[in-house]
Amino acid sequence: MIKLSRRATTAAALTVLALGGTVAATAPASAATSTTTKAAATATYNGACGTGYKVIDSTPVGNVGKVFLTWNESTGKNCAVTIRNTPGAKIHMAVELNIAVNYEHNPVVDSGQYTSYAGPVYMSARGYCAVWQGVIGTATGGDSGHCG
Repeated sequence: MIKLSRRATTAAALTVLALGGTVAATAPASAATSTTTKAAATATYNGACGTGYKVIDSTPVGNVGKVFLTWNESTGKNCAVTIRNTPGAKIHMAVELNIAVNYEHNPVVDSGQYTSYAGPVYMSARGYCAVWQGVIGTATGGDSGHCG
């Protein structure tokens, strides 16, 4: 019985040492946060729509990117582009742009396997409200508004 007790005590002690070693080797969460935390990457507009287009809105696409809506006052066109927070391996991405009207209208879409962004897509929108959506992998985001 003493041998069994010693084995159990030894096993318990080794477990405590193993856990203690892990705990000792790991910095406290508060210390790690204050010294090594980097701000999460956030997608920024990349100018893909071209000259004269200004960002008028953006909508998160899950936590992996944003879809940007831009407007060119001189041409009366909207442009949309979906941009990943961090470029990487090719993944399914899409951007869709439409106008809100009382009848059916065909959206413009760019969809495929991309490393950093989908689009740009353009639509004449003077006098209409824009509807836009972005997809990155399984994440989606979109909105409507900005009647021009």
